[in-house]
Amino acid sequence: MDSNGTDTICGNCFQKDAQTLNRYVMASTKDHELVILMNAIATSCKLITSAVQRAGIAHLYGLAGEVNSTGDDQKKLDVLSNDMMINALVNSGVCAILVSEENEEPIIVPEGKKGKFCVAFDPLDGSSNIDCNVSVGTIFSVYEKREGSDGSAEDLLRSGADCICAGYVVYSSAVEMVFCFKNKPVHGFCLDPTIGEFVHTRKNMVFPANGGKTIFSCNEGNSVHWDQAIKDAVDEFKSGSKSYTARYVGSMVADIHRTILYGGIYIYPADHKSPKGKLRLLYEGIPMAMIIEQAGGIASTGLFNGKIQRVIDLVPEQIHDKCPIIMGGQRDVQVVYDQYKKQGAEVPELSAAAITHEE
Repeated sequence: MDSNGTDTICGNCFQKDAQTLNRYVMASTKDHELVILMNAIATSCKLITSAVQRAGIAHLYGLAGEVNSTGDDQKKLDVLSNDMMINALVNSGVCAILVSEENEEPIIVPEGKKGKFCVAFDPLDGSSNIDCNVSVGTIFSVYEKREGSDGSAEDLLRSGADCICAGYVVYSSAVEMVFCFKNKPVHGFCLDPTIGEFVHTRKNMVFPANGGKTIFSCNEGNSVHWDQAIKDAVDEFKSGSKSYTARYVGSMVADIHRTILYGGIYIYPADHKSPKGKLRLLYEGIPMAMIIEQAGGIASTGLFNGKIQRVIDLVPEQIHDKCPIIMGGQRDVQVVYDQYKKQGAEVPELSAAAITHEE
């Protein structure tokens, strides 16, 4: 048996003392309601895993014939995944209000099932890739309702400073949940299909100390609409003194997951076509920004509304508000900031968040 409690008899690996998601949340927070919430999210993600893996044989490819809250065509798996998350969260008994990318209006939990949490989520990020079997994911952010509130959209119209938990799940060759609590380290859990549980596999996830691999990730098909600073930064990545590699999946979860593990930068800026950006603030921008920053990275808006800001500081006015995103390691975000500086923009001093490590 090794130090992790893994039995290696006869070449087989069995954990006799596996730290599951529920066990980790209880040990970290001692909050029973938060354990129930994370269990509900995990359960819905296990259901989504099954649907994604069986999509072909279950005839779940293709469009559902409707559009979501932001006008995107809904896939059959979008609708199914959304129903799975809503049912799990409403019936958990600990949620007051839900906001989903797939629903134009917030979902108010019935009085008899109401709790204290407010959850915003994208049930199936990157679903345009699902028909060609490319990685997709789920993203979520968690708030507590305001004191005295019965649970309304106002409870979620707050900056990331009030977010108590953020995470994502990536559905690929393995199914991984990555999340963090406010001002705490980022941890990863892998779904073990033999026991049906998310097991703690990545502790204290941080960006590579030296910046890691030189990778830039963006949709250059939009470059004609970019401002000059973004164009110049991408040109620098492609032809500067350091040789960068382009990697763009088109599923935010997959691109961000790689960026944290390998290093590099992910860019989805505001542009002339989408001046407010294209990614949704509550269930894409804020949760990813919280994870990126607490893993030692930078989560910036780039030049947005006349100034460069942290994504985490943005306050949504509507539940489906959008935001631009420049996320990555300090080394690579600095390249973008240098180009803004050349264009005359006021550029803040870059400093990664202090990382608290847990044993």
